[in-house]
Amino acid sequence: MAKDSVDVCIIGSGAGGAPLALELGKAGFKVVVLEKGAWYQKEDFVHDEILNSRRNFFMPLPWDEPHLWRVEGQPYTRTNEAWTANCVGGGTVHMSGYFYRLKPVDFRMKTEVGAPKGSNVVDWPITYKELEPFYDQAEAELGVSGNAVPHPFLEPRKGNYPLPPLAHAPVAEAVEGAARSLGWHAIPTARGIISAPYRGRDACVYCTLCGSYGCEHGAKSSTGASLIPAAIATGNVELRPKCMATQITVDDKGNARSVLYLDGDGVTQEQPAKIIVSSCTAVESARLLLNSTSSRFPRGLGNDNGLVGKNLLFSSFGQSKATFSVSKRGTELPWLTSTAPFVNRSLQDFYVMPDDRFGFRKGGTLGFMWAHPNPIFAAVGLARKGEKGIFGKALKDKLREYKDSKILEFEIYGEFLSNDQTYVSVEPTVKDKFGLPAAAITIKRHPMDFVMTKFLVERGEEVLQQLKPDRVDRVGTAGETTILQGGTCRFGKDPATSVLDPDCRSHQVKNLYVVDGSFLPTSGGVPLTLTIAANSFRVASKLIARLKGGGK
Repeated sequence: MAKDSVDVCIIGSGAGGAPLALELGKAGFKVVVLEKGAWYQKEDFVHDEILNSRRNFFMPLPWDEPHLWRVEGQPYTRTNEAWTANCVGGGTVHMSGYFYRLKPVDFRMKTEVGAPKGSNVVDWPITYKELEPFYDQAEAELGVSGNAVPHPFLEPRKGNYPLPPLAHAPVAEAVEGAARSLGWHAIPTARGIISAPYRGRDACVYCTLCGSYGCEHGAKSSTGASLIPAAIATGNVELRPKCMATQITVDDKGNARSVLYLDGDGVTQEQPAKIIVSSCTAVESARLLLNSTSSRFPRGLGNDNGLVGKNLLFSSFGQSKATFSVSKRGTELPWLTSTAPFVNRSLQDFYVMPDDRFGFRKGGTLGFMWAHPNPIFAAVGLARKGEKGIFGKALKDKLREYKDSKILEFEIYGEFLSNDQTYVSVEPTVKDKFGLPAAAITIKRHPMDFVMTKFLVERGEEVLQQLKPDRVDRVGTAGETTILQGGTCRFGKDPATSVLDPDCRSHQVKNLYVVDGSFLPTSGGVPLTLTIAANSFRVASKLIARLKGGGK
């Protein structure tokens, strides 16, 4: 059944969709937001590891909604890899909230450090300066806590964060001292978690469970806690949860006409709109466009040049852990006995290298944190140790040792070089529970990614060793963080080499926009959530001006 037409229909309510909905609603435009997941309330967020991390509260089950995954040349396997979250607010609901800005070099990476052979690195069609005011806006609207201290790679900014930093664990000073002894800078990590009451939301209560969990106090700056309620309060934005978009239709001129979707009862509905915006994540927006075929767009909506789904980006990942025995070392290292959950320290000394003597130029960020306290996750990890794993008394002994331990770790957020062999397609022979062809992800890592990540992991281990732990265990140097994703609808000035124009509007479908991470030409060396939100605020300013100017 066709609904009454609205000004704008937005598919997705996360970091990309919510800012646009808020700004359009404030400007007086009628907006419908379609969200495939549920609208969880604060009382739905409980500290249950099985519910949150091992069932489909956030992530769909691979037999219901598979993603297909393969390394180039290998067969596909079913997985829930590269899903973020199916709920109002998307991945911002269960994120850890590490909020960094990109640096000016990220916008001019090809010019500043070059495009390695075998990569598709390009400069952005906009500059950091153009995005800077919208970083300010995103930090204020979402609520970001932090302290922007001087360091070699501090990005330009007009002021500090809107909220003071969260209280940190005493180990933060130890990390700072360790980095300083090596000639480096351990800087405060900004967080999308409010440190004081803010715009009707309660401050953080330091419960330790941020990543993988929703916040029962509304302190985490998810779009579900911040932007979506504000958008609805304008009176111009209607949110429809449990509505799965299946296709974007076009009229006889090739313009986007409507969104077909399945409502909560499984009934097909149609929402016409003057402007249609996809913000489903880079993987899922590519799938939606590729599945939206028509006589005008037989290869997928806006895909005449074959670039929808190409240049897929994740974040390069590496990790190491330092273990300390609390019973044996607590007197010697008093910070071991503190229960404060946040370390909130980062290193960006290796964000860009001055030359290629170490085999790469563009690096990334090291984020220090206490190991996540999920006990089942920890037990499974211990049981898998060694070639054959451990069980019985040996596993119990390891669990007792784990219970007496504090584990300080770091994660790498590193540049992920785009290339022709890493992309999203759709597989007609494998369908989800809605009957739609599944997203098929093919990945081939550029070898320079691994050189860079290994170098950063080694530097992080030097910091950990300065703290004299009982041991340091390297988790890996060749991973990728698939919840940090972009690139499948790259923006640019040339319609032959990009899907979107600099305002994130389709080159081929002038009333179609994509505002999740799909627009990103490069991955940067930080988590991307804040940048996606800032860009959405930027696109909103352009779209509002266009609509008020008669649609030109």
